[in-house]
Amino acid sequence: MEAARFHGVELDIRDFAAEPGEASPSPASLARWLNDQGAIAKGMRVRWRYLVRLQNTPPIVLMFKDGSAALMVRADPERGVIWLRDPLGDVGSVPVAVDELRLSQVWTGDVLLVKRRRDLSEADAPFDVAWFAKIVLREKSALRDILIASLALSILTIFPALIVMQVIDRVVNYHSMATLVSITGIVVILSFYEILLTYARRELMLVVTTRIDTRLSLHAFNRLLALPLEFYEREQAGRILGRYMAIYKVRDFLTGRLMTTFLDMFTLLVILPLLFYMSSTLAWMTVACAGLIGLIVMVFLGPMARVYSKMVEAEMQRGSVLYETVAGIRTVKTLALEPTRRESWDETTADVVRWKLAAGRMANWPATLVMPLDMFINRGIIIVGAYLALQSDSGMGAGALMAFMMLGGRVAAPLVGLAKLLEDVNEVSTSLGEAGAVLNQPTETKALTTGMRPRVKGALSFQSVNFTYPGAAIKALNDVNFEVPAGTMLGLVGRSGSGKSTVTRLLQGVSRNYTGYLRLDGVELREINLTHLRRSFGVVLQDNFLFRGTVRDNITAGRPGLTIDDVVRAARLAGAEEFIERMPAGYDTWIEEGSTNISGGQRQRLAIARAVICDPKLMILDEATSALDPESEALVNANLQRIGKGRTMVIVSHRLSSLVDCDQICVMERGSVADIGPHAVLLERCDIYRTLWMQQNRHQTRGQGTGPASMLAEGE
Repeated sequence: MEAARFHGVELDIRDFAAEPGEASPSPASLARWLNDQGAIAKGMRVRWRYLVRLQNTPPIVLMFKDGSAALMVRADPERGVIWLRDPLGDVGSVPVAVDELRLSQVWTGDVLLVKRRRDLSEADAPFDVAWFAKIVLREKSALRDILIASLALSILTIFPALIVMQVIDRVVNYHSMATLVSITGIVVILSFYEILLTYARRELMLVVTTRIDTRLSLHAFNRLLALPLEFYEREQAGRILGRYMAIYKVRDFLTGRLMTTFLDMFTLLVILPLLFYMSSTLAWMTVACAGLIGLIVMVFLGPMARVYSKMVEAEMQRGSVLYETVAGIRTVKTLALEPTRRESWDETTADVVRWKLAAGRMANWPATLVMPLDMFINRGIIIVGAYLALQSDSGMGAGALMAFMMLGGRVAAPLVGLAKLLEDVNEVSTSLGEAGAVLNQPTETKALTTGMRPRVKGALSFQSVNFTYPGAAIKALNDVNFEVPAGTMLGLVGRSGSGKSTVTRLLQGVSRNYTGYLRLDGVELREINLTHLRRSFGVVLQDNFLFRGTVRDNITAGRPGLTIDDVVRAARLAGAEEFIERMPAGYDTWIEEGSTNISGGQRQRLAIARAVICDPKLMILDEATSALDPESEALVNANLQRIGKGRTMVIVSHRLSSLVDCDQICVMERGSVADIGPHAVLLERCDIYRTLWMQQNRHQTRGQGTGPASMLAEGE
């Protein structure tokens, strides 16, 4: 934290979670965490003689054997000492001089280098061919070795053809056993080297493709997580997943056929000059046929691209139907919607089949037109070559013809492969465009990794806040003004569409393109680091999602490093302890996907426990009890007073009875604040609140007076 603070990056150690099985933080896990928090960190092992020469450098973190660490702030190579400072001590504490002998007793040899990320271009770079090329070119050393091995293999491919020529012209024609023995020895030696080089190249290609796949997967998933919630709310989940998976088609192309064809081109460069030396006529025929193949493929590129894009769109639509059906299977079953979903599936499948058939037929034309040329390269050349061999002045014997046929096939394959490679360009360009439609959306990366990290107390201030949802003509919030001190229990009420949930969205940083000023403890919300802001809040929604895993894993989802004591404290505060202890495995009870093995009230209380485990100073409950049965709602409401002590609570609810004990109740109407005050005051002076209260408590007011005084008495 001290090293990061030196570079202007404020961190919260509670956000750190060690890797599973780590007794103490490792340089790798610390570097991962720092990189996620907007810094650039790298763990490495350094010897003393290099460490002591590091002068005029920022603080360097030294990892100790007992799991602790120290900051190296200065080094003196002439005296052979470095100066260390305790990162947990005061900033002005005096560093301690340490020599090699004393340091070797506690130091692991690992250091952590930290600096501020000045350029976020890698994280937010456009997802295109140039980005893919940059990822591939990172493996320069491995690619260099692959190219060397490919060049050596290309040279070795010449020798089998030359050996066949020698066998026919010298061994068979002259019955030379000595020559056959010599050629056999050469074949064995060359075969051994060819096998060895082929294995080495395959191993290198496997390593390179694995590294590229890892970087691609990590980057793409991080970009997916960095997309704002607004994007997910306006896009179909099935289409997002379909477009995201398209990146793997691009990956397969770059690391598969493209790389293989590129490497085979070395064979072409080595063998083609030899073919022209052996017979320029046959060589030109081979090159001309391969060129015609490429021309035919180029002609069909445009029509193929249009048909293929239609096919991809149809497949994506079918994927959306499948995802929606599986995600909403409970609704499908309970409402007997199988025929409707089956009809949708049949229609989308028909579209996919229709466009697949069209794409197949379109691809069949160039494949058919190419066949005669391909057959001529493999079969016709030998006929022309035999004719040339019969000519006494051609100079081509039987051995040379056989050698040309062997080498000609190796030359034609890369040329034909290069031409057919263009067929994949349509699929790859379409897949790249689909993936870019998701991954090139504006992200929250800058907001998540930069900004202030103030200590949150919970004071809120809205000053002339206006907000309009994208594409909407009416403001969701219109000149909202109110202010509450820290520790206030604030209720938000109003009719549907009045702007209650929009207020909570702005507080969570889901939407930041509002006008006016929204301050948290006097700091404008848009200036606060978004990760710090959200981790300082506890949020409970109407329908909370629990991950597939244990009860303990779900409660500690936001803070994986917390202990079982923290879990029990949070469960007790949320009123969940009593039912967790009745479960078969207690806190290790497994929660199935969709939380099918627990009730709605239990799910809500687990969500509250998950929200309060990090002891947030501000909690948001957005219709957290509206879907509960009366008994569960009563349990949750009874715990709100305990949960609310020492923290600001923002509670959105249609049920006014659950907000009676709030310090302040803000009444929203058409995006504006109609009134704000305690329950008793609002009953007396706010017509909107009084009407809502009377509608919900009609059974209590029946037969009694309906004036403000009588309703005030009932409210009290």
